[in-house]
Amino acid sequence: MKTKKNQEVISVVHPVCCALDIHKKSISACLLTLDENGLEVEHLREFETYTDSILELKDWLNQYDCPIVAMESTGVYWKPVHNILEDVCEVVLVNARHVKNLPGKKTDVKDSRWLASLLKHGLLKGSFIPPKQIRQWRDLTRLRKKHVQTANSFKQRTQKFLESANIKLDSVLSDLFGVSGRCLLDRLAEGEIPSQEEIARIVHHSVRGKSYELFRSIQGFFTEHHVFLLRTNLEAIDFHTRMIERLDEQIKNMMTDMEPLIQALDQIPGINEVSARAILAEIGVSLDEFKTGTHLCSWSGLCPGNNQTRGKRKHGRSPVKKHVLKTTMVECAWAGIKKKGSYYKAKYHRLKSRLDSKKAIIAIAHKMLQAIYNIIKHGQEYKELGEEHILEQNKEAKIRNLHKQASKFGFKLVPVEA
Repeated sequence: MKTKKNQEVISVVHPVCCALDIHKKSISACLLTLDENGLEVEHLREFETYTDSILELKDWLNQYDCPIVAMESTGVYWKPVHNILEDVCEVVLVNARHVKNLPGKKTDVKDSRWLASLLKHGLLKGSFIPPKQIRQWRDLTRLRKKHVQTANSFKQRTQKFLESANIKLDSVLSDLFGVSGRCLLDRLAEGEIPSQEEIARIVHHSVRGKSYELFRSIQGFFTEHHVFLLRTNLEAIDFHTRMIERLDEQIKNMMTDMEPLIQALDQIPGINEVSARAILAEIGVSLDEFKTGTHLCSWSGLCPGNNQTRGKRKHGRSPVKKHVLKTTMVECAWAGIKKKGSYYKAKYHRLKSRLDSKKAIIAIAHKMLQAIYNIIKHGQEYKELGEEHILEQNKEAKIRNLHKQASKFGFKLVPVEA
């Protein structure tokens, strides 16, 4: 019997599938099915983004027993659709940058048709969508980060206009918004200039010896205009501080079951409980979507990109420009390299000698994320290697280089007996 040769280059992975091009007010859907003869049938429809319209979309998909849906969207417009469809079929969220349509053929309907064709042949790579509980953690930790940034912005503004009013408190105090600084700022916000004796009474005991300098620092050009600005800024700072405390309490209550894992991450230099919760909210607690720690680092943008042609490697900039996890890990890396005797500190200074500081800190953040992956994925414990680990690496090569340098100057290295 003569068999027909298969002329199909790309195999069909999903014979029945649907693609959605989602916008703020409309959804363009392209559903691919098979008829009785096994031929492809294309169904095109448009829906609104209200909940009842999305439920209508859900019934339409169930009518054809569609097992998988691909969504292309920017911003947060995909979330209402995902909330309804995630329980009835597999949802694949694709990056619009990776599935651009052909030039000159850009419409919403053609976008959905092109997306459905890619999904049919299994050519789409979905974005990481964590479970609902992790998404709730992520909402809280990201909102907390916004409040922290806004509070710091108001503190910087306060310091700036105090300088314009000839108030030099930050030249005497290391923390303008510490206990002593806040006491003096509250008095200034009331329109009063405290005396030297009163300053010595209200400030913290550690700075009472600087009461004369503090008195001199507040003798400035402080008018009613500056009093109003200071009072307004302090109220804003207090508001955001209260919001941060409320969010901390809510995050801690929702992540009570994760305390053993948080304590394990807390052993890494530069990571505290707050940052550990923020990291878990971004990557989850299973890491099933990431095969290795390298995949996780690549997803977060903490590794260089690949750009090689004709045997030459060009710039290796990471395609991920902005990522919440990347920002968090860099902040933790800056804190981690400040711990005395730590491996990260020694490694940073060694990398900084041949790279610039920014590239070196990214490398440290990469190593820290690898350690986090092993702790979460494999249940390992963090082991501090110390500065001596750096010195032990390539010890024999270093000794040979020292012998060569000494011989150039006419000297000979002799090992010291124990």
